[in-house]
Amino acid sequence: MESIKINKLEIENVKRIKAVKIEPTASGLTIVGGNNNQGKTSVLDSIAWALGGEKYRPSQPQREGSTIPPTLHIVLNNGLVVERKGKNSSLKVTDPSGNKGGQQLLNEFVEQLALDLPKFMESSGKEKAQTLLKIIGVGDQLAVLDQQEKEMYNKRLAIGQIADQKEKFAKEQPYYPDAPKELVSPSELIRQQQEILAKNGENQRKRDQVKKYEDSIYFLRQSVDGMKEQLAEEEKKLREAEENLRIAQMNTQDLQDESTAELEASISNIEEINRKVRANMDKDKAEEDAREYRDQYNALTADINKTRNAKTDLLQSAELPLPELSVKDGELIYKGQQWDNMSGSDRLKVSAAIVRKLNPKCGFVLLDKLEQMDIQTLNEFGKWLEQEGLQAIATRVSTGDECSIIIEDGYVKDPDPESSATAPQKQWKGGTF
Repeated sequence: MESIKINKLEIENVKRIKAVKIEPTASGLTIVGGNNNQGKTSVLDSIAWALGGEKYRPSQPQREGSTIPPTLHIVLNNGLVVERKGKNSSLKVTDPSGNKGGQQLLNEFVEQLALDLPKFMESSGKEKAQTLLKIIGVGDQLAVLDQQEKEMYNKRLAIGQIADQKEKFAKEQPYYPDAPKELVSPSELIRQQQEILAKNGENQRKRDQVKKYEDSIYFLRQSVDGMKEQLAEEEKKLREAEENLRIAQMNTQDLQDESTAELEASISNIEEINRKVRANMDKDKAEEDAREYRDQYNALTADINKTRNAKTDLLQSAELPLPELSVKDGELIYKGQQWDNMSGSDRLKVSAAIVRKLNPKCGFVLLDKLEQMDIQTLNEFGKWLEQEGLQAIATRVSTGDECSIIIEDGYVKDPDPESSATAPQKQWKGGTF
């Protein structure tokens, strides 16, 4: 369906307007120029009242000093004629067939923000973003992703802080590379000492046995010299003793006593050793905790990136009103800039494009105070409107050539003062396009 635009409007006795007739260009920019307090804004207010309904009715609609009630007459490109006239300025909508209609018929194609674009432009960045997301149908999905990203970000922030603390704590812990890996048990050392002492005692018993046999042999030999008659018996005993000595000596040849000095040192230093072991264990635990939290942090970072990519994919797949228009962190972004960094021309482009997207049937917007734009920017914006097939009726404090018409004291100023000097004064004055 072709978007609805304004073909012609006639205004009389509304606010500062005395009598004005305008035929706006179908696509592009129609600038209503003039000095301050001449009736420029009254033109936009009249259109808003005629098409938007009673909520746009001025508090004092009738021109001061006039006894004639306000009259509004607008012809739309779909053939509808919109009128407000008479004492109560009642609305009358007539279609090409002569059928009557009312505000409900106008509401089908008149976008409210098109009549009150400053309302959108003055809203917060987040409100603008929400409006855009609503019209492209991804607001709810993006809200879920935003909430997921926020929760993961907060969790990652907490995990990161804990990981930093653990890493700092681990670095501050002393470490003793020469300490054993496990705590030393005093009872185990004492048990080992007792086993060695018992083994050494057994060795000593065997040495004493050797000494005993040696002494026995000595005394027996003395006895042999004195007791020849017992020689045979004593020689037998001697041989037995020698044999026993030989066996005993064989048993003691490989015996070697072990020192308990190391164990005694370990027992005396056990507290210091265990202190070092505990310190090493604490450091190892701190480093392990830090690694675990850092792994959690990295995993959350990956999840956040996935969520952000999902948001980007969602917006890229959506049918946005303008190329390079998007939403990031709840803010409207155009050409990489947030609203407060956009140029005046870009702000108007974004606003007009969003209004059109809100209601594609509405093919026009009303813009006030375009004096903020220089001529080059104004021309660029006008060309963009023509390319997009949008109609904009705007005001500008200026009497320059960029103005489509100039309002002066409630009338459209005649572009040729000399020719009008002798001509009779006209009730309605039209602009030249």
